[in-house]
Amino acid sequence: MLRLGIVGGGQLARMLALAAHPLGVRVQALCAKADESAHRVMPVRVAIGERLVDLRALADDSDVLTFESEDLDAGALRAVCGSKPIFPPLRALELSQDRLLEKHFLRGLGTPLAAFAPVETREDLEGGLATLGLPAVLKTRRGGYDGKGQVVLRDDFDVSHAWTHLGGRPLVLERLVRFERELSLVATRGRTGEVRFYPLVENVHVDGILRATLAPAADVDPRIERLAQDHARRILESLDYVGVLAVEFFEHGDELSVNEFAPRVHNSGHWTIEGAETSQFENHVRAVCGLPLGSTQPRGPSAMLNLLGALPELTALLAIPGAHLHLYDKSEVPGRKLGHVTLCAPDRRMLAERLACALNVIERGDSDLRRRLRLTEWTHSNSSA
Repeated sequence: MLRLGIVGGGQLARMLALAAHPLGVRVQALCAKADESAHRVMPVRVAIGERLVDLRALADDSDVLTFESEDLDAGALRAVCGSKPIFPPLRALELSQDRLLEKHFLRGLGTPLAAFAPVETREDLEGGLATLGLPAVLKTRRGGYDGKGQVVLRDDFDVSHAWTHLGGRPLVLERLVRFERELSLVATRGRTGEVRFYPLVENVHVDGILRATLAPAADVDPRIERLAQDHARRILESLDYVGVLAVEFFEHGDELSVNEFAPRVHNSGHWTIEGAETSQFENHVRAVCGLPLGSTQPRGPSAMLNLLGALPELTALLAIPGAHLHLYDKSEVPGRKLGHVTLCAPDRRMLAERLACALNVIERGDSDLRRRLRLTEWTHSNSSA
């Protein structure tokens, strides 16, 4: 029986374990706390930070290692790599941890992305703004997720405010991309170099947090789909990547630009558990364990809604046809991802109706999310799959 060790014990590790069990893969996780999300579905080891002794203990009891987060000490992980393989490659982890390194890497691949400039001082910021202009986005190079660690700059007041809150650490300034929608592509590459792509999906963010994913994205030009796959393939092959990779795009006109990539299973791929022939979690396990990859074909249209902060009336949510609920065993905290619900339907019109019902339960009426989903427009798109 293959033994898979996961560094991290959050909901991604939990869903990886649930996908691994039917494959006969034994899974355990290294967690910061004994009661993290993964603890109910697999054995967990409790670590103090990322001490080498804890990582080595996990490695000694595993055939292969993987991780569920970018917030890790790549140096500590590299120290244990001599004994056991770890996927995805740590080079991918290191690039994703530093936005400036990531952008230089992507630019070296010929990937289109927003113009950017490194910022260490206020003078660097002023020089970058003189070159890139406003509007722009100022981001921390390291850390930050779900909209944290970044400020949109539209005028001089925004610039002063952003520097007050973010100054004094390495930053990167980006030209603001005026996009029509945010798309992402989840890809899987196996140890033999086999690559499978899930379809492009549309993501809807509110206050920087992913709230909904529509899969597949409506009205995607086949050229755009091929372009996204080409950009993802370049990343995968350049890094000799193994596992699931998510690439986030901005669509503007008939072009794509890359926002960032994540070297792990991704929130925008949660719909695949019920909505695809093989989930992103199963394909990640297959890839890192050296097993053949599964089909990434969607079973039909689906949508994923994150449940944030407080849980809605679960009975009402489960009463919606085609609804599949996933809870993460987390306490209620404002903004925390407590779970998600995936809605499946035979066609987009019915899916839009089920989404509206779910939003009535989750949002309790009108909301910014409801407006951004543009359900009427989406339902009448040319895509019926």
